[in-house]
Amino acid sequence: MPVRASLSAEISRALGRPFRAEAVREAGGGCSHRALVLEGGGERWFAKLNAADALPLFEAEQDGLAALAQADALRVPRPLCSGVLDGQAFLVLEFLELRPLALREEAVACGRALAALHRHTGTRYGWRRDNFIGATPQINTEAESWPRFFAQARLLPQIERAAARSAALRKGGESLAEKLPAFFLDYRPQASLLHGDLWHGNMAMSGNAPAVFDPAAYYGDRETDLAMTELFGGFPEAFYAAYREAWPLAEGYESRKALYNLYHVLNHLNLFGSGYLRQAERMIERLLAELRG
Repeated sequence: MPVRASLSAEISRALGRPFRAEAVREAGGGCSHRALVLEGGGERWFAKLNAADALPLFEAEQDGLAALAQADALRVPRPLCSGVLDGQAFLVLEFLELRPLALREEAVACGRALAALHRHTGTRYGWRRDNFIGATPQINTEAESWPRFFAQARLLPQIERAAARSAALRKGGESLAEKLPAFFLDYRPQASLLHGDLWHGNMAMSGNAPAVFDPAAYYGDRETDLAMTELFGGFPEAFYAAYREAWPLAEGYESRKALYNLYHVLNHLNLFGSGYLRQAERMIERLLAELRG
């Protein structure tokens, strides 16, 4: 069955009413999945497609989007349905018209909205299910201790994946994970609801509302979201000023920022190759030196 007819049938089933895609067009911007926009009867839906074994990624994304939507702090594309059809995994989402942050007031709105999201807190760190950071499985086993969670569910799995590339990275990374509580002697973060993968490509404006998408949601230190926004740039200073005005950061953020971004650099090393190896080694060396201080 053509993809248009198959997806139309799945959307109709999820809506509980008929929908027929009169036009289907490819949507750019994604590097992991095929993306389509389906239009018909005055409405539009956004669909992602990939091999059937990618279904767990789509189910995790659907779960994360539903959680962020429930928090009602930022606009998200609300998930409609997911599954496998004609040998392909699919995810259908509400279609949003998106545009990059361009104006100061938009950056301010995004900073305030992110702080509002982080005000939604849980009682433990982690999440109700494992999910993915990019294409990498992300462990979310809940924990009472944030340093223990970040060491065991974030750093150590990435270090294990990268171990074959560098004995020095493995040795230094395992030492850093063991000493992690030293970064949190006077700081115990709340378990905030996080986007989890907040680089500039995953935040935009939809109409007048700040919007996010492609989450890797869990409960953790809000600083991890902010740290990642700084890793690849793209957010104006007005964004950070608005966030800090809404919820000031605790002393020691600059040190913890490097620790949190190490996770993402290690993930890029494991996904995209040795171009990130020296950066990861330098970050580990710098963090260990700071502890020896």
